[in-house]
Amino acid sequence: MNLMKLRSVKLNDGLSMPPLGFGTSAPSQVPKTEVEEAVKRAIDVGYRHFDSAYMYLNEEEIGRAIQRKIADGAVKREDIFYTSKVWVTFLRPELVQTNLEMSLKKLGFSYVDLYLIHFPVPLKPGEELFPKDKDGKIIFDRVDLCATWEAMEKCKDSGLAKSIGVSNFNRRQLERILSKPRLKYKPVCNQVECHLYFNQSKLLEFCKSKDIILTAYGALGSDFRKEWVNQDAPVLLKDPVLNAVAARHGRTPAQVALRFQLQRGVVALAKSFNEKRIRENFQVFDFQLTPEDMETLSGLNKNIRYFSDTLFANHPDYPFNDED
Repeated sequence: MNLMKLRSVKLNDGLSMPPLGFGTSAPSQVPKTEVEEAVKRAIDVGYRHFDSAYMYLNEEEIGRAIQRKIADGAVKREDIFYTSKVWVTFLRPELVQTNLEMSLKKLGFSYVDLYLIHFPVPLKPGEELFPKDKDGKIIFDRVDLCATWEAMEKCKDSGLAKSIGVSNFNRRQLERILSKPRLKYKPVCNQVECHLYFNQSKLLEFCKSKDIILTAYGALGSDFRKEWVNQDAPVLLKDPVLNAVAARHGRTPAQVALRFQLQRGVVALAKSFNEKRIRENFQVFDFQLTPEDMETLSGLNKNIRYFSDTLFANHPDYPFNDED
């Protein structure tokens, strides 16, 4: 495998994305200024792919960090690949571009490189991220995801988003978009939870067959401070098999977990706000796992999800109820 080829992944719309991204979702107790500083450090290290979302409530800080590095001459806007996501209270077709424009204003950008449908379950529009009724139950909305996708296509046509895709979609939901009459653009990627304990091998195979990139969030496990994370799940980076493979290569467990994804054709998001680990996690392009390593690591799959937000579970489009 040519290691340099791993520096760029071709999308089905002809554009490219860096295969290693910097994730920016953070627990509520992490100060937003910490995210801002981490993004600046990540740019200094060499990251050029940054993943965020309207729902993360930190796009203003991320935009400020990137703008500072542009002003310093460290990067140009065209060097940065930035991903944002339309939140589920904006899935009505007439609200999709509005949500994108809100993100762009916070960022200080004229476009995003990739815009995703964050989650395939629509909620009632309004100012609340998670609207609830007087009994504390989540208030769903009724939206045709194919109509939402048509609004995403318009965002691409307008130049506000260079590429468009989805997140947290299962195979059935992807097929719904792909089989839509008058489909103009296929999703370029599907961003899902994907790691050694939940390797998404079937979904990856399907996405590859449709020329859709699978992007892995939670590639290193997850931060257990997040309220929607399964507290009973084992800590991925402490896995003895992973650590044994890492020791053989003289690498950290995180580097091996990320390298595993890259070698199987998955775009990986690495997230850490620790300066040392930000640097370490980027050092995955100068070594290669053997076929035996890849087989060993594939065998760690336990079908364990870290992210288990049950708020959406009663909705017919909840993606995790219908997986093969």
